[in-house]
Parts: sequence; C-alpha cells; structure tokens
Amino acid sequence: MKQIKQLLARDTWIKPFFKQRPLSLWGAIILTVLTAVAGGGLMFISGYLISRSAQRPDNILLVYVPIVLTRGFGIFRPVFRYLQRLVAHNWVLRVVSVSRKRLYQSAEATAHSLRSKLQIGDLLSLLADDLDHLQNLYLRTIFPAVASWLLFAVLMLLLGWVDWRLMLVWLVLLTFVAVLLPIIGLLANRAGVQRQKALQNRLYREATDAILGLQDWLLSGRQADLVAKEGTVMADLAQAKSAGQRFGWWRDFGVQVVMLLGAVLTLWWGSATLGHDKATQTFIAAFVLTIFPLVDTWLGVNQGLSEASYYEDSIVRLNDLPEVETQPAPASLGVHGDIDFTAVTFGYDKPLFQQLDWHIATGEKIALLGRSGAGKTTLLKLLMGDLTAQSGAITIGGVQQKPTADDIAILDQNAYLFDTTIANNVRLGDLNATDEQLNEALDKAGLRALIASLPDGLQTNMREAGTRFSGGEQQRFALARVLLQGAPIVILDEPTVSLDPATERAVLATMFAALADRTVIWVTHHLTGIELVDQVYFLENGQFTMADSPANLAAKSAHFQNLLALDDF
Repeated sequence: MKQIKQLLARDTWIKPFFKQRPLSLWGAIILTVLTAVAGGGLMFISGYLISRSAQRPDNILLVYVPIVLTRGFGIFRPVFRYLQRLVAHNWVLRVVSVSRKRLYQSAEATAHSLRSKLQIGDLLSLLADDLDHLQNLYLRTIFPAVASWLLFAVLMLLLGWVDWRLMLVWLVLLTFVAVLLPIIGLLANRAGVQRQKALQNRLYREATDAILGLQDWLLSGRQADLVAKEGTVMADLAQAKSAGQRFGWWRDFGVQVVMLLGAVLTLWWGSATLGHDKATQTFIAAFVLTIFPLVDTWLGVNQGLSEASYYEDSIVRLNDLPEVETQPAPASLGVHGDIDFTAVTFGYDKPLFQQLDWHIATGEKIALLGRSGAGKTTLLKLLMGDLTAQSGAITIGGVQQKPTADDIAILDQNAYLFDTTIANNVRLGDLNATDEQLNEALDKAGLRALIASLPDGLQTNMREAGTRFSGGEQQRFALARVLLQGAPIVILDEPTVSLDPATERAVLATMFAALADRTVIWVTHHLTGIELVDQVYFLENGQFTMADSPANLAAKSAHFQNLLALDDF
C-alpha cells in the first residue's frame, strides 16, 4: 500500500483528469449508484408484491401501486445501467484519447533512447497495454469503488435512522466487504499479478522476436524448438492466470457468505424487534431481498481493487516518460540540396567525433563503412536530428533545422510490413497516393511481375512481418513504400544484410536504379554492390580514413583491396 500511495503522490497521468469534465465524472458514479438502487428497489417491491398478493389475493387495490413500481424499477435499472456505461465510457475514452496522444508524443521524442533500453516486443507491450490498463483503472476500479462507498454511506444513514444497532452490524459487515477484503485481496494477489505481467511481457517480446526472425528459424530447421519455447511461456502464463482465478473465486465466495450472514442477521433482528404482524414481516422480508442485488456492487469493488496491481507498473512507466511540450509539427525543410557537416563535435562519455567535416552533394550516392561501434549510427542520428551536435553545424541545402519524414526516408534490414494488403502496406509511404503513383512505385521496385502473378493482385494479404514473401521481395516492398514517400534523401541501413549474395546484388541494383534521382547514404559492412555508389567513406576513430570513388580506392588503397578480398572470400 505504501508503494501505491507514493506512486499516486507523483502521478501526472490519472489525478489531473479528475478535474476535467466533472459533471460527466460524477454523473457516471451517481448512475452507478442509481443502478444499484433500482436493482434493490426492484427486489424490494417484487418481494412486497408477492407477499401482499399471497395475503389478500382478492383485493387488487392493495397491490396496484407495487405493480406499477415493479414495472418502474424494472425499466429504470437497465436504463440507468445503459446511461452509466454510456457516460463512463465517453468520459474515459476522452481521457484515454488525450493520454494516448501524449504517450505517442513522448515515445516519439525519446525514440532513440527507448529503442536502446527496450526490445521491440517490450515497446509494443508498453504502447499496447499501458493505456488499456489506464482505461480499466477508471472503469473497473475507480468508478465502482467510489460508487460503492457512496452507496455504503447512504445505507448507513438509512439504517441508522431505523435502528443504530442494525446500523452497527452492517457497518462491521460492509467495512469488511468494501474496505478490508479489497485491501487483503490487493496485497495477497500482488505477487501473482506481477508474475502474470512479467510472463505477458515476455510473451510479447519473444513472440515479436520470433516473428521478425521467423525466416532464420525456418532456414535452420528449428521450428519445433520455436513452438516448444513459445508453448512453455504460454503454459506458465495459463498456470499463473488459473491461480489468480482460483483466488478470485474464493474472494467472491467470501463476499457472498458475508452478505448472506447480513441477510440472516437482518431477518433475526426484524423478527425480534419489530413484532410479528403480517405487514411488518412483509416489509422485513422485502428489505432482506434488497441485499442480494447489492452483492454485485461489492463483488465489482473487490475484483477491481484486486486487479489494481495490474496497473501499478503501467503507471510507473507512464510517469517515468519525459514530459513533451506540445508544439506544432515541424515543417519540411522546403529547400533540398547538399548535406554538410561543418566542424561537428559529438561524444557520449568521451568524444566520438571532433571537428568532423563531411560533404555530400545533391543526388550523390555514398557508402558509409566502418567497424561496429565506429559511430555510423550516431552520424545518421545527428543528420536526422535525433541527436544534437555539441559544436559545429549540420545543414541540408544550407538550412540548419531538424528534417522531417518529407526530407529523409529510411530503409533498414527490418522491413516493417503488416498483416494487411500489399496496397495498404505500400501506401504507408503516402496515404494520399493515387493508384497511378502506387503502381509506378511498385514498378520501379521491380515488383510488377510478382504482383501480376498473384490472384488477388494488390489486395493480396502480406501476413504479419510480410512472411508471405521472401526476404528479397520484402525489401522491394519496403523500397516501394520509400519511393512513394518521396523524400529526396534516402538512408539505406544495411537493408540486404540477411539476403544471399545473388539476391542481395539484384536487390541493391534495383534500389540504386529506383533511387537514381535522390541522395543515397548506404550504411554497409561488406562490399557487394559497392560499384553502384559514387563515393566510399570509411569511418574510424571519429574521422574518415578513406574517402574516394570505389574505382580509385580499388586501384590505390591497400586497405580497400583487403576489404574486397575478404568480402569475396
């Protein structure tokens, strides 16, 4: 409980929204109470109607009013329930809409640091689960809890008006059911919930990695190992959920036993205190019937608070995200031209680049080589504006401004293809592209024959991660998306690293031919297709130790000749 209090004390994702649209917020809570009141009223009037009808079946006038009230409560209960759900979900969805935008802005602003800390599966888990948990926190925990405690207070006032001794009995019972038991459930269920979430996150991570690396599993013939590995995680998760369900069953059983005890005590008190005439007995029996619809209210509170641990680490992660000031989206540079690094200095714990100069002419094709850790990725992040140089200037067409997706496109080794049609996947490059533009991009990517051979053509489903197609075909579809994007600068970040040499050479030839009118920066570790570029740069110790055309380097540089020999081997 102490951890939860500390968490809520610094929360900026839940508490601020309680002040927004207060009428809707309290309207949802009051409608929850009215739903419970209508349910209890329906049982009370129904019980009274049955009892009075049995006592005087010959006089319809004695039961005419209860008949009308029965119809009224019978109508009001579903109406209040529907209105409560409508108002509550409307309020929550508005809140979550604002929160989702805030989450994506924060994730976008810190994408490079998030990707360095989290695997893709962890990031998907963060984006997919945390706001859903935030939504459930309102709907399944906060709203039912506040409504039940409000109903608790109303019942205590009514029972105190009837008899203070009866009020004390119910005060003890409902305090146990509405306060103590939920806290006990929260604490007892916390370890199990954390285990479930750890297994769920592991499943996200491993399943995502398995999908992205499915081709490797298939080529190595280890499909059975993959299935066994994922099956083990799923079995552990199922076991953890089963344990949680058993706990929930016993908790709900305890709530019903306590409420049954309250009903029995109320009957005993009524018989002992209010006499034995038929009219009084009718009211006592009808009143006891109202207890049973209220059981659902207390069950909801216990279930909601027992699940609160599900939301704990989600709230921690959300509150640990940096605040991002809402700013209009940056405009495209508008002017495209040469790329210039002028006396750029940058480093982490120690300097990585010092006074680095680099010039790439408009439309030039360059290859960027270097050992792992030499700084190639950092250099690209500086160009894209994800990192800021500690000194010096980086300009595109003479403009020193962070470029946008309209300025720079990226094609890397993981082609992000989704479980939808070819047309939808490629159109992610430009959602407003015409059919003519789409077909032109696919033609330039060398996909015309492939699509013509498919029965459904552009409406063919690519499956998750594009697994319907080979690795080379996947990269061609990703290239078509980049072509449709229209950015004048394209970064090729080892896009063919997982392909066999023949396919790699063919795909690279297609890429460079399709990108003939654009500036291309190709990051690579080996030299297949190196003759397609204009200039080669080798990055080492924060400087370019080689910078010349492939032909000149092959003729004059012993280091480059060794690299070519190793690559051919």
